[in-house]
Amino acid sequence: MSMMWQLRGNLQIIQNRNNQHMKLGGRIQAAIEVLDDILEQHTPAAHALRDWGKAHRFAGSKDRAAIGGIVFDALRRKSSTLWRMDAGTDTGLGRPLVLGTMVWGWGETVETLEAAFADDGHSPVPLTKAEKTSLSGARDLSMAPDWIRADIPEWLWPAFENNFAENAVAEGRALLARPPLDLRVNGLKSDRANVLAKLKNIGGTACELSPHGVRIKAGTGLDRLPNIQADPVFLTGEVEIQDEGSQIVSLLVDAKPGERVLDYCAGGGGKTLALVADMNNEGTIYAYDIDKRRLAPLYARAARAGANNVEIIQPSQKGEKPGLGKLRGTMDRVLVDAPCTGSGTWRRKPDAKWRLSLATLEVRLAEQKTVLEQAKQYVRLGGLLFYVTCSLLAEENEGQIYPFLEDNPDFELLSAGEVWEDKIGVDKPMPWSEDGCTLTLSPASTNTDGFFFAVLQRKTAS
Repeated sequence: MSMMWQLRGNLQIIQNRNNQHMKLGGRIQAAIEVLDDILEQHTPAAHALRDWGKAHRFAGSKDRAAIGGIVFDALRRKSSTLWRMDAGTDTGLGRPLVLGTMVWGWGETVETLEAAFADDGHSPVPLTKAEKTSLSGARDLSMAPDWIRADIPEWLWPAFENNFAENAVAEGRALLARPPLDLRVNGLKSDRANVLAKLKNIGGTACELSPHGVRIKAGTGLDRLPNIQADPVFLTGEVEIQDEGSQIVSLLVDAKPGERVLDYCAGGGGKTLALVADMNNEGTIYAYDIDKRRLAPLYARAARAGANNVEIIQPSQKGEKPGLGKLRGTMDRVLVDAPCTGSGTWRRKPDAKWRLSLATLEVRLAEQKTVLEQAKQYVRLGGLLFYVTCSLLAEENEGQIYPFLEDNPDFELLSAGEVWEDKIGVDKPMPWSEDGCTLTLSPASTNTDGFFFAVLQRKTAS
């Protein structure tokens, strides 16, 4: 009996804890601590939030979600918020970042913050006179330098501006919004009308560009996106989580039933599974990645999706014959989703924007050149090579394609715009195109994550 009473007591404690939530002041203080960890120790945001949660187990799921929302919103607008707060570049930037975010992003005021701080012993110290002045709008953001208004790292601004010219500030600011939750309907198991009916209660709507896409818009403040991975529509393989931009570049590969396709940097297999659906499970798609750990989720994902024509090729081990050897010169289509800075996904991973360095960019550029050189050998004569990144930097995009073409005269650049018109149409938002052949999707132009897409054909004769 004593054990049963103890269990009941523990359950009651857990229930009481779940019914009690941190007050606003405590959540703000927690967000400040997490941001200081991220900015001063260069800790990835997800890790910093996880570590804080482990050290403060009294915080419930709603508390952790609220703190995470504040942290990510603050990171999206780090430069502009600190400029408006007239904050320096020294340590302790978490406080001005959070205060500015709460007023300019979450609808709080100086008065509501002062009341919240007075109501909670776990709050930050009271607002200073200088903070009150800043929060009242003493500095007009329109007077700030362009890189601050766009919230792009200062060292990277020349490259970003070079890519988007007079639209650079607008493109940067489009990266500051919370991203939606995009789903790709798996045509092997369902159709969009059926999925939309099932997701109507959580706000699912048809994507504007992708014919297979369903979007659940992001909210503001305390709003949270639904946990779609616990929904039957996901568990039964009817949908996959995939940004609309990723869906589109997969669609532009235009894989046909019966073809042999190689996804050379398959990772977790999001694009692989999209190609499987386009091929209607006919033909073969080979999924390869140099890091077998990234391939691991694909086994379960392929089974859930009903993908029967996927052959996963693990990277070769020392002393073994490369698994890709048999594919050399035989692929109808080879997709290279190249490693990159991920600048096109900064809405989802804003901390990565501030961790990026010139050294990291140079590493990615070298990796991109390498994977292109490796992947080209699998394309058959007359076959197609697709180069994709989730980057908005020309150095990683056109800057890789044109040198490759100079070094490989047996390949030629084709127009991706024609496939776009066929698959997407001409009466919808259009991506960027510097040369009329390659395409750059972005939050500002297509309301998607940022993606670059180019298609090259291996000539049948020199």
